Amino acid sequence: MRTYKSQKIDQNADYPCPCRRNGCIKPITLTEAFGCDRCQQIFVVQDDGYVIEQLSTHYPYKRLWRWTGQQWRLDRSSLNVSYLPLVVLAAFGMMVFFLLLATLQTPDGAQSVARLLTTLAVALAVVGMFWLASRR
Repeated sequence: MRTYKSQKIDQNADYPCPCRRNGCIKPITLTEAFGCDRCQQIFVVQDDGYVIEQLSTHYPYKRLWRWTGQQWRLDRSSLNVSYLPLVVLAAFGMMVFFLLLATLQTPDGAQSVARLLTTLAVALAVVGMFWLASRR
């Protein structure tokens, strides 16, 4: 995975809009904020000068971006990223455990093999969905 070094945000420069609507964010006079000329969103530079935060958001959590010199990157907390594989693994393990318990209760051997294969296929599909969601 490539790492992108963050650059300090210049308070007097124009940048492309991080919302990906082909707009341009420009400094708002007499404030430390930026406004987009296309989507009308307002962004504030945080204290360290490397991260901007979207103020008027519909999301339940803050959206933060870092400037790499050519594009904006979502700023993701290392805590959330490091716990995601652990949560996915725990959910996968619990699901396989309970589905195996249901599989082992049938007396017919051929039917239990079919249930076991179905269980593993469903479990792999769920893990694949979590993996694809985490890549976004």
